Amino acid sequence: MSRTVKLGNHVVGEGHPPYVIAEACINHEGDIAIAREMTFVARAMECDAIKFQLHVLDDEMLQEAPQSANFEDSLFDTLDRTNLSLDEHKELQTLCKEIGIEYMCTPFSKASADLLEQELDIPFFKTGSGELTNLPFQTHIAGKGRPVIVSTGMTELHEIEETVSAVKEVGAPLVLTHCVSAYPCPYDRVNLGNIPKYREMFDVPVGLSDHSRGIYTALGAVALGAAVIEKHFTLDKMAKGPDHASSIEPHELGELVK
Repeated sequence: MSRTVKLGNHVVGEGHPPYVIAEACINHEGDIAIAREMTFVARAMECDAIKFQLHVLDDEMLQEAPQSANFEDSLFDTLDRTNLSLDEHKELQTLCKEIGIEYMCTPFSKASADLLEQELDIPFFKTGSGELTNLPFQTHIAGKGRPVIVSTGMTELHEIEETVSAVKEVGAPLVLTHCVSAYPCPYDRVNLGNIPKYREMFDVPVGLSDHSRGIYTALGAVALGAAVIEKHFTLDKMAKGPDHASSIEPHELGELVK
């Protein structure tokens, strides 16, 4: 495998600057106007990409799925309320092309991955930590012949090894992002040493998908050679919703890029 991978119009890895992803997640609360504003803000802060999510809920979870402490409603109901339509995703992708920022979107099932391939023709994929051990899902995406960024939260080393081996066997260009699935992640649990460790073990570009407060963990990751930095961001940390409190605001996003 190569220690450089092309993501859209950017090459990431050794000898290249970190690729900064502004993770919109569901902080738009399902409102396309807010999603559009977040896109303009991410571009103004000079991020390389903005990332959304696409859910086909009946293909990915049961309605009685477990609920984490940062959610007031059930996960199913929260995602159903905040899920943007396919047409709205197309609108956001068009906007991204017009203003010069990469549109990204995370699928959570084979059905949503197929929609992103067939309806939006995205150049590469990003999978969330919760799907790392879903090998049929990972190999389904890898089989599309496009680069994939895989987050590693909630997993043990042998599970990461299994997924990396499966994706490499299919032949998709791979980037890993170290992640700790805590919202927000305490500084004493960020484990940034995994970034150089994974890079040496797997011989692929390694970045950070970060949920800690502020930008300091991300800056530390860059010092350790992180190829990708992904940060949740919001227009208002005081807004109602599960991810606003662990997200950074626009001025912090701008400071990170600088």
